[in-house]
Amino acid sequence: MKAMAVPEYGGSDALTLMELPDPKVAPGEVLVHVRAAGVNPVDWKLAAGALDPIMVSHFPMIPGWDVAGVVASNGLDSPEFTPGDEVIGYIRKDSAEHGAYAEQVAVPVRMLARKPRSLSWAQAAGLPLAGLTALQSADRAGCASGDTVLVHAAAGGVGSLAVQILTARGARVIGTASPANHGFLLDMGAEPVAYGPGLADRVRELAPDGVDAALDFVGGESVDVSAELVRTPGRLVSIADHRAAAFGGHYLWVRPDGAGLATLAALADEGRLTVFVEKELPLREAAEAWRRGSEGHTRGKLVLTI
Repeated sequence: MKAMAVPEYGGSDALTLMELPDPKVAPGEVLVHVRAAGVNPVDWKLAAGALDPIMVSHFPMIPGWDVAGVVASNGLDSPEFTPGDEVIGYIRKDSAEHGAYAEQVAVPVRMLARKPRSLSWAQAAGLPLAGLTALQSADRAGCASGDTVLVHAAAGGVGSLAVQILTARGARVIGTASPANHGFLLDMGAEPVAYGPGLADRVRELAPDGVDAALDFVGGESVDVSAELVRTPGRLVSIADHRAAAFGGHYLWVRPDGAGLATLAALADEGRLTVFVEKELPLREAAEAWRRGSEGHTRGKLVLTI
């Protein structure tokens, strides 16, 4: 099979289109023909060795933890899906070697759910990691109907999904974004505020008594502002800054969860959640996708089509 892989730790220049053996399919797994793979910052961080202290890597290593595709065959004792089923998955395994930047990938069935009918292949590939991050962050913060929730980087891949999940729950959302993205947030039902100096004061203009919960998807100053504004420290969740725990909140590392993916798929098919894809690129242009993503100005998701 063809795959974009790195022969050793390195940056986007190390990405190489390779011909590699087809994956072996273990018990409890299915083989998926990949139609599209979502691109996430963790992909280039993993390839650069940033996760080496906590995760074993084998080379050549195929990046990619977001997949949308079609089940091709079953491993032993994997009755949950049958060949021809269209699926999505956040496929983070215990070690890094066989990711989604490939024509095929073997995936444990516990990491998969059926693809939302309402989403394109590219949209479906952009949903799993970002969607589960948003969903698990909202759950960890206990976000519910009637809450006022501050969402940082609300126009990004994770943030835009968090806004939709929260509004579907009946929460009021205040979202930070650059002024160029304020209309985008308004269209999703959020109240936009510009990030930068004076952010806490701008949020207090909208919520004088502070906020019920805060979801941080950027880190740094956003955590400090959130700690100042959130009324209950335990309802601050960050995926980007360990210091959230020092303020009494939570640092979250998203977990694969097929049931959570099914929840997100249902929201999509009910018309209450969509995935905004900024750019689709062919597999061979994975390095360009990394370059675009690392600039930090992406609205929604970048996706590789296979």
